[in-house]
Amino acid sequence: MQRPDWAPDTIDIERPSVARMYDYYLGGSHNFAADRAAARAMMEAVPDAPLMAQANRAFLRRVVQFLVDSGVRQFLDIGSGIPTVGNVHEIAHRIAPDARVVYVDVDPVAVAHSREILGDNPGATVIQEDLRRPAAILAHPEVTRLIDFSQPVAVMIVAVLHFIPDSDRPEEILRTLRAALAPGSYLVLSQASDESRGHTGERAEAERVYRRTDNPLSIRDRAELTAFFDGFEPVEPGVVWVPQWRPETAESAEDAERAVFIGGVGRLGG
Repeated sequence: MQRPDWAPDTIDIERPSVARMYDYYLGGSHNFAADRAAARAMMEAVPDAPLMAQANRAFLRRVVQFLVDSGVRQFLDIGSGIPTVGNVHEIAHRIAPDARVVYVDVDPVAVAHSREILGDNPGATVIQEDLRRPAAILAHPEVTRLIDFSQPVAVMIVAVLHFIPDSDRPEEILRTLRAALAPGSYLVLSQASDESRGHTGERAEAERVYRRTDNPLSIRDRAELTAFFDGFEPVEPGVVWVPQWRPETAESAEDAERAVFIGGVGRLGG
């Protein structure tokens, strides 16, 4: 396979990446043949896979609008993926030009394209780091340059936790992040669930597809995701199917289980 000019020399373009598969689901072009093959295999197993990605992107947009309206001006988007239309900084800056955004992703292609898009934007930056290393994220010079942790911050981990197995102790990761936050901060989470009646039997095939990547799936239910908000006060309507989180219209929340993803927002009191 010929390596595109924009692809860093350090990545294996023959091995699928979950970030680049997600880009493909959203109609992006920053993916390789291996990513497209894995994404198509996922879509054969779970035809609603693109709808799931789109539902998460819409959830992210509504949440950012809510957070800006609530006075938040700092965003730490961990597992941000490859930039597409409707990124956090685009939504936040449309309402609050003074908002500051730090994107974090482990995928070098996602980071490279984020840097290209952000250019010399003074209110946004990107770093290459892993959610499983929260202390390294919090201490990164680019993070501390833009984020003032003495003021409220929104930590966003959207469509990522299902790639963090229990063996990586996600509750400890979130505890480390929470300890760095000031009162009035928010935590935003979404992840794939196995509670959808409409996708019964598709889980095993989806797990098989993602075993081809470096990030196999760890599906969780609503109670498990709710527990990750330990220490945060739930924001209404709590942990729900992502189309049901403050939908713009009643119609947009219909048949919400098809999105497969559940999500919610928590506020740090005090």
